[in-house]
Amino acid sequence: MSFDLTHARHDPAHCLTPGLFRSLKRGERKKAKLDVTHTIGDDSIRFWGPEPLGADDLRILQGLIAMSAISGEKGRGIMLRSGTNSEAGQHLRLLLNLQWDAIEQDALVVKGSFSQLAREVGYAEGGSQIKVIRESIERLYAISIIVDRNGLRQGYRLLSEYASDENGSQLFVALNPRITDAILSRRQHTRINMNEVRALQTDPARLIHQRLCGWIDPGKSRRVILDKVCGYVWPDKSSAAAMRQRHVTARRALGEIDGLGWTVNEYAKAKYDIGRPKD
Repeated sequence: MSFDLTHARHDPAHCLTPGLFRSLKRGERKKAKLDVTHTIGDDSIRFWGPEPLGADDLRILQGLIAMSAISGEKGRGIMLRSGTNSEAGQHLRLLLNLQWDAIEQDALVVKGSFSQLAREVGYAEGGSQIKVIRESIERLYAISIIVDRNGLRQGYRLLSEYASDENGSQLFVALNPRITDAILSRRQHTRINMNEVRALQTDPARLIHQRLCGWIDPGKSRRVILDKVCGYVWPDKSSAAAMRQRHVTARRALGEIDGLGWTVNEYAKAKYDIGRPKD
């Protein structure tokens, strides 16, 4: 099978914020909420919403971002500029719920279909996946973001679903201004290889992979302890027994990533030197 998507140009803050995406236990979405804050550069960024986000949501967001680069009939990114005069454009900016200085920023709209998105992130294509993807998009839509830079505040939703038909053959999703700027190289971006995304088999590996992509540049290597890698998947504290099991799972996930062409070398007990391949 051929794929249109080679990579996603993601915003580092969405990749590196601890706990934004995490491993979830069955039923946890009904009990927990999302409220995490991360400082990157001069920006303090708060994400909050009615449900936590898991590896499935991470995967869908990666796919939407990558789809914004496709041109032609299969889908394309449509620039939604702050000064748009079209009725549809004004309606979409209203849905995006931009606040304060974000009102003046541009946003990208992804045009495509649920089946295309499913294929490009490695899901099996079929009717059951439409429901899964739709629910994930709606969770992402529900997340609000506040960015504070030296007292200057911006507010927006993580994304907005503009329209989709019942069978998922038409899908329009707006990406927030921060992700838009990363895609357009107006700010630093994290490059995520979509072939690697499709090859990963487990949620812990997907969560660790995105964090490593945000932390290690292509062709470079960095060192990290296993406890910190576990924090990429489970940001909460745990008992000693639970941590031992997390170590086991994290080691397996690192093995998956090593199989992608990364180098994962345990140079001392629970200490790793991780090298990322050149794109």
